[in-house]
Amino acid sequence: MTESTGDERCHDTSAHQLRHLLHDATQQLHAAGIEAPQREARLLVAHAARTDLAGLLRIDTLTDAAHARFAHMLARRLRYEPMAYIIGQTGFWSLDLVVSPATLIPRADTETLVEAVLDHLPDRNAALRVLDIGTGTGCLLLAILAEYPHAHGTGTDLNPQAAALASLNATRNGLAARSNMLCCNWADGVEGPFDLVLSNPPYIPHADLATLMPDVVAHEPARALDGGPDGLIAYRALARALPGLLAPGGLGVLELGIGQDGSVPALMRAAGLDVVEIRPDLGGIGRALVVKK
Repeated sequence: MTESTGDERCHDTSAHQLRHLLHDATQQLHAAGIEAPQREARLLVAHAARTDLAGLLRIDTLTDAAHARFAHMLARRLRYEPMAYIIGQTGFWSLDLVVSPATLIPRADTETLVEAVLDHLPDRNAALRVLDIGTGTGCLLLAILAEYPHAHGTGTDLNPQAAALASLNATRNGLAARSNMLCCNWADGVEGPFDLVLSNPPYIPHADLATLMPDVVAHEPARALDGGPDGLIAYRALARALPGLLAPGGLGVLELGIGQDGSVPALMRAAGLDVVEIRPDLGGIGRALVVKK
């Protein structure tokens, strides 16, 4: 089957040449130190051809426009721009999310927080009132709203572009009627109480930022990563805010960075909150801190 996109002219890319194109891109990505270079090359070609990986098997030619798109996207990836930014979207939990450089790209590790909420709040019909502080793409809030059909939630973000993107993702996933995205500092002006407060705050110690992968350092927003000298600035703010935001018996579920499963729970206990669980991610790192008022 030949790709057809209206009047676009076909580039001279036979099946043999397409294999060569994929091989050459794979070699370049491998030389740049990018993980899974073969898969990434296939993703780039598929996206350039306006199809998916399954559809790529049915393509034996690329249009001139698709070939140009592929060359442009490959150049961006070789500059370590994250694949999600190049493609413009990513998956999280059951959601399809638009992403942009205004926000961090949602990670699979963050799904650990969703799993913790589902275990600690087993009634899926509960009319929860939810707050997500530093919502970014809206991934955490929207995943919870998708699982609790009677819940309503508010997401906050200091970056107006992030708040707008979270609103777009709410609409994209059919959750706009039960969510409200606000541009504000932490929870300023937000009225509680909430049954559930979520947050994936900046938690990388400032000195460690330079050691992150090139994809992250060069392209993802530093403000969403930088946790200050010890990585705990955001958690101190959350410890001050949570007692006033949570309803009696309400849960706070926070993402932790590596090695923070001792210091952050101590901050929460000092604020009068009970530490219920520290849940590890698939790599065994304490990732989701569950506290209760």
